[in-house]
Amino acid sequence: MPSAPSLLLRLLFALGLAGVGALLCVWLIPAELRSITAQLTGFPDSDVTAHLARPYVLAALCFLPALAAVIYAFGGTLDRHIARQFGGIFFICVSALLLIWMLIDFAENLKDFRKGSSTLLTAAAYYQVRAPAILLLLLPYALLLSLIYALGKLSRDREIVAMIQSGRSLIRLSAPLLAAGIWCSLLCLGLNYHWAPTADGRQDEILDAAAGVLITEAKHVIYNNPDSHRLWMVGAFPKNYEKGEPLLNVEVTTTRPDGSLITRLAAARARWDRSDNSWTFEAPVISHFAAGQVPEFEIPEPPVLRQQWSETPWQLIKPGLAAQVLGIPDLNGWLRANATKHHTPPNEHAAAPYLTQWHYRWALPFTCLVTVLLAAPLSIHFSRRGPGGNIFLAIVLSVLMIFTTNVILNFGEAGLLHPALAAWLPNIVFSLLGLYLFHRRIADRPVYQSLLRFFRITKHLTP
Repeated sequence: MPSAPSLLLRLLFALGLAGVGALLCVWLIPAELRSITAQLTGFPDSDVTAHLARPYVLAALCFLPALAAVIYAFGGTLDRHIARQFGGIFFICVSALLLIWMLIDFAENLKDFRKGSSTLLTAAAYYQVRAPAILLLLLPYALLLSLIYALGKLSRDREIVAMIQSGRSLIRLSAPLLAAGIWCSLLCLGLNYHWAPTADGRQDEILDAAAGVLITEAKHVIYNNPDSHRLWMVGAFPKNYEKGEPLLNVEVTTTRPDGSLITRLAAARARWDRSDNSWTFEAPVISHFAAGQVPEFEIPEPPVLRQQWSETPWQLIKPGLAAQVLGIPDLNGWLRANATKHHTPPNEHAAAPYLTQWHYRWALPFTCLVTVLLAAPLSIHFSRRGPGGNIFLAIVLSVLMIFTTNVILNFGEAGLLHPALAAWLPNIVFSLLGLYLFHRRIADRPVYQSLLRFFRITKHLTP
């Protein structure tokens, strides 16, 4: 039972972290609300509920450190001891991995940073945008390394044996580490809701802006409107296309119900007017087609105005948005506008990457918890021998999990596996493997030696 003064100090520390979280909310949420307003203005058919949830998810992320401090304050003495041993090395691993990654990435992008007016300001903006994606990438590796070191040190100093002799089970000793895995999963879940996926899509914008290159949201997009029998091909969407910036290199083909061509309009620029939903094509060339005749070309002098066309810029751009750079709100909007509109096989096949990525947004964060399940039982050892074999196996299994996830995810995006199965199958398989490893460790049956024995038997049986 913790003494009252020490508990009070820990609660005061948690209260201080809550104050920091409140300040972060005051700083970040107004900008997020402005971003949501711009999103809903540019994409009126977006999933409004999912976008309006973004400030609440961001606020929850700001208060996650305070939640960890509260859990630590009410933990037992042994729980806090294990948490301190793990937390210190975890902070070092995250910082070291982040520093190494940033140094390598900075060296690779330095020539692009120099194209801007200020190298340091361009680099700061670049890494500020990419921070959620970087953290999401590095957290599982930091967890793996810190678990191996912390549990190896506790085992080497015979502290694990002493704790078990005091009456605690191995599962109970692992509770602080499982809590750390759940906390990291919650952090990754919040980042993966919107900010980490979109960060990968915005990094090129900053580099293009520094180089003075036209910033585009999408290029070479094809949009088919089967109801109106129009096929759009757009060369580029400028950054502010939803605010009136013209689309570039636009070609619109109109067909008859049987698929034969009627007209093809090609223009260097196409501008959409929000006030009356009309399209204006600048410097157009119109081709007229008739059965068995040579196409006739028309070059109108004034811009061509089309007021009866229902297409809007955000409808046109959606097929060009890569699923990998969309968060859950944007994936919801894409699936609502495209996947359920027409139920023909080509559209179902086109929706597979977006459905797979939607499920993967929820599945990816739990990689942190699965890493704990894999690494914890293999990092604990009771004998005086070094745990080298088990540590090697933990690293191999973690790398294998990441590799398997990427391969199976590709199967889901290609439509060869159900999207939910492709996103969750690696987590399920390796979670069951982690539980099996816990069972082997509780029974004091080293997995590494069992594998060696299996390979020796196999070698003797091989003719």
